[in-house]
Amino acid sequence: MSGVVFRVAPGGSLSGTLRVPGDKSISHRSIMLGAIADGVTRVEGFLEGEDALATLQAFRSMGVEIEGPQAGRVVIHGVGRDGLRPPQGELYLGNSGTSMRLLAGLLAGQPFDSLLTGDESLSRRPMKRVTEPLARMGARIDAAEGGTAPLRIHGGSRLTGIDYPMPVASAQVKSCLLLAGLYAEGRTCVTEPAPTRDHTERMLEAFGYPLHRDGASVCVEGGGRLTATDIHVPADISSAAFFLVGASIAPGSELLLEHVGINPTRDGVIHILRQMGAHIELLAPRQVGGEPVADLRVRHAPLHGIEIDPALVPLAIDEFPALFVAAACAEGRTVLRGAEELRVKESDRIAVMADGLRRLGITAEPTADGIVIEGGALRGGRVESHGDHRIAMSFAMAALRADGEVVIDDCANVNTSFPGFAGLAAGAGLAIQVSDDG
Repeated sequence: MSGVVFRVAPGGSLSGTLRVPGDKSISHRSIMLGAIADGVTRVEGFLEGEDALATLQAFRSMGVEIEGPQAGRVVIHGVGRDGLRPPQGELYLGNSGTSMRLLAGLLAGQPFDSLLTGDESLSRRPMKRVTEPLARMGARIDAAEGGTAPLRIHGGSRLTGIDYPMPVASAQVKSCLLLAGLYAEGRTCVTEPAPTRDHTERMLEAFGYPLHRDGASVCVEGGGRLTATDIHVPADISSAAFFLVGASIAPGSELLLEHVGINPTRDGVIHILRQMGAHIELLAPRQVGGEPVADLRVRHAPLHGIEIDPALVPLAIDEFPALFVAAACAEGRTVLRGAEELRVKESDRIAVMADGLRRLGITAEPTADGIVIEGGALRGGRVESHGDHRIAMSFAMAALRADGEVVIDDCANVNTSFPGFAGLAAGAGLAIQVSDDG
C-alpha cells in the first residue's frame, strides 16, 4: 500500500455553499475544438485536473499556443483545421481515457504520425472500440496486444465517412468518430443504442460546425471549419455527485452546490437519488454557453433501495461508485443491471466497490453486468481504491455513516478529476485527513 491515503473520521454532516470544479468532459473538448478552430477561443471554468491538463499539453506539443490555465481561464490560439504540427515525441495522456479515445479520432486524419501513451491503468483500458471503426474509415492505427494502448497512429491516411451503429453506448466512441469525421470525405453518422452525453455535439455547434440529428443518429460532413468562440464550463455533475450522496446520507446535512451542469444526458444521478428518496432541488435553471446549468440544494433524507432503471445507466455511468454508497446507506435492496461498462473504467468499478463495501460490513454481490447491495450499518475499515479517483471519493463520503474511521489507500488519482477535493470536503464538514504512505 503506497501513495496518498485518505483517513476519514466517522460521522458528522455536510453544510454550506460549494462550487465543485469545472466539468471534465467539457474542459477536454474545449481544448480540442479550440485548437483546430480559426481564431482565439477563451474558456472560463476550465478544470485544472490532471486529465484535462494532459489534453492541453498534447495540443501544446502539436504547436498550439495556449495561455493558462490561470484560475480556470484558458486562452487557445486556434491553428485552424489543418494547422496542427507533428509532435516531437509521444503524447503522454496519463490516466485519461477521454483524451486517448477522442485524440485517436482527431489524429487519425492528420498528415503526420503520432504515438498516444498513458499510465498503467489507461494502458489496460479497451481501445478496440475506437480503433476498429476508425480502421473502417481508413485509419491506420497499431495497438498493443489485446487492442490496448499505446496507440501508434500513421498519418496521411485518407478517411471516408461511414455509418456506424455503436454496439455499446459510449460518448467517447461517438465523439472519436465525429472528430474523425471532420477530416473524412463525405458524411460520418453514428447511431447510439442509448443516449450518452452530447457535449461534443453541443460544442461543435457552438463553434459553428453544422450537425445533422435524426433520432438516435448524429452526422457530420467532412471538410468544414470551426470558428473560435467563448466557452463557460459549468461545475461538473460527476464531482457534485459525491456531495449529493454525502448530504443525502448524513443526518443534519444541507448543501447548496452552485452552477452545476445538468445536461439531460448527464443527470441520471439526480433521477436515481430522487427515486431513492433524496431531497434535491434544482434552483435558478439557466443556459450557459449552450449547456443547461442550475444550483442544486440537497438535504438529508432517509433513502430506500430501488431497482435502477437500465435506461438511466448511460446517464449516470460515472456516478455509480457514489450511488453504491447511497445504496449501502438505504433501507432495503438496490439492484443495478445493464452496467457492464463499469468493469472497464479506471478500475473494475463493480468488483472494487463490492469488495470495499464488504470490508465496511455491507452485503454487496457483484453480477456480470451490475451489483446487488443490501442497505445496512457501515463500520469502519480500510479499503483499496485501486488508483480510481471516483472510488476514493465515494468511500470518503461513506465515513459520514460509518461507526469507525474509514481509511482509503491509493488516492493520488483524485487529482485527475477533482483537485482540491479533500479541502473542499473538509470545509463542508467531512473529517478528512490526507497523508502519504498511510
